[in-house]
Amino acid sequence: MRLIVCMLCLISFSAFGQSSKSQDILNKLSGKMRQYNSFYLEFSAHIKNSATGMNESEIGKGWVKGDKYYASYGDNTIISNGSKNWTVVKEDKSVYISDAGDEEESMNPKKLMTIWESGFKNKYDKETTYDNETVHVIMLYPKNPKEVDYHTIILYISKNKNELKKAVMKAKDGTVMSYSLKKFEANASVSDSKFVFDIKKYPGYSVIRD
Repeated sequence: MRLIVCMLCLISFSAFGQSSKSQDILNKLSGKMRQYNSFYLEFSAHIKNSATGMNESEIGKGWVKGDKYYASYGDNTIISNGSKNWTVVKEDKSVYISDAGDEEESMNPKKLMTIWESGFKNKYDKETTYDNETVHVIMLYPKNPKEVDYHTIILYISKNKNELKKAVMKAKDGTVMSYSLKKFEANASVSDSKFVFDIKKYPGYSVIRD
């Protein structure tokens, strides 16, 4: 659950300098994402803090179709029909209902795949190799560092495929969160029923309205 809480804060960022090279790369990636009517992704998430001894890993999956999404992070699930969100927390056997848009953007897989588009500035760092392919490394920094818990986000973007491969978030308290994309399927076939919450599937769960 701690990893989920940390993920809630993901989108509170921005950066010092905007380089034309990094902006061009991000613009192309954004343009590519806008071409998709739907997509499916899988990623691994790892959170570590040497000072506290925290060392956790989880697997995440997400389906997106327009403004609707279904996301799972470990044992927790978020279902959104575009107007309402249902957050299912297995550990607490609770379902939290909120208006769409009230959730932190990092919990929305679509926002996760376009985190650089708002609230950020960027800086090109270098070209390197990640997972046996050449990637661009782009740095993101917060515009208002006093208002957020993080100081840096690092993006790894495939040079040849123009795809986000990895994101690393560094917090001020020494926590480092790494998200590695394992699978991405553009225009994935997904039924609208995927984004419909059915309380019958969660017997014994408490329903809490935010």
